[in-house]
Amino acid sequence: MSDTTLISAAALQAALTDNVNTDTAATAHPAWVLLDCSFDLADTAAGQRAHAEGHLPGAHYAHLDHHLSGLKSGSNGRHPLPTREAWAAAVAGWGIRPGVQVVVYDSQGMPFAARAWWLLRWLGHREVAVLDGGKAAWVAAGGALQSLAPAQHAASASAPGPAPAPYPEQPAAMATITADELQSQLAAIAAGALRLFDARPAERFHGQVEPLDAVAGHIPGATLRCFKDNLQPDARFKTADQLRAEFLALGADPLASGHTTLHQCGSGVTACHNLLAMAHAGLGEGVLYPGSWSEWSSQAARPMVRGDDK
Repeated sequence: MSDTTLISAAALQAALTDNVNTDTAATAHPAWVLLDCSFDLADTAAGQRAHAEGHLPGAHYAHLDHHLSGLKSGSNGRHPLPTREAWAAAVAGWGIRPGVQVVVYDSQGMPFAARAWWLLRWLGHREVAVLDGGKAAWVAAGGALQSLAPAQHAASASAPGPAPAPYPEQPAAMATITADELQSQLAAIAAGALRLFDARPAERFHGQVEPLDAVAGHIPGATLRCFKDNLQPDARFKTADQLRAEFLALGADPLASGHTTLHQCGSGVTACHNLLAMAHAGLGEGVLYPGSWSEWSSQAARPMVRGDDK
């Protein structure tokens, strides 16, 4: 069995063993690894606190800033990709190795889980799925949560003993594009030969507000597809058929390999949500612009659509 886009709470419960010890950090099943990616951009410690208070049995905590992002240079965006070497070491520390099924989740509609999903695919690990509906769906389906006592929480922040061997080098299964490469494709985007999806909310896309980056607006030719539009009211993803229809209506090519769609957002995180949605809908795997608007807008020479500009 291998899940590569979404997995339901019921399917995950069926796959895990029935005799989970909810009082320890033992994994629920030796062939599976669970990652809790819950995060709050306004309170970067909130996700780890919530993890300590209650998480899926055996789940490790993956921090957006510490694990799912790399070092900032001041011009590479708010959440640059980690190096492949650093990411390979991190996933090995969680027990992820080739062939191990990974399930990632969060409590915020899956943007951070989608980032972890994309990063694992980028590393070459294909056996990874996002828990549809996140922790809330797990609880609603009768799943138990595990908590850490303060002493256990402190101990979990360290990794005693020798570090495991890094995840073995694999060909990247997900493609990226740089700012310069994207700028060279703006004419193709304007002509409709490429589609660039922006996953931010409409008010940020249109430049009405900008709470995180220095400049408001969007990349010329971008098409708005807020990541939240991929979800149903209960925070589970829409059906594959519905997602497919909606992306096709926005200009995605049903016959293309997926590499005719480029994806960005504010910092390369919520764009992964759209990449996941398109993959689940059978529309290819697309290309991520990791720096996204936070990198693009930091360079005044880049063309931008600001506010009411056309």
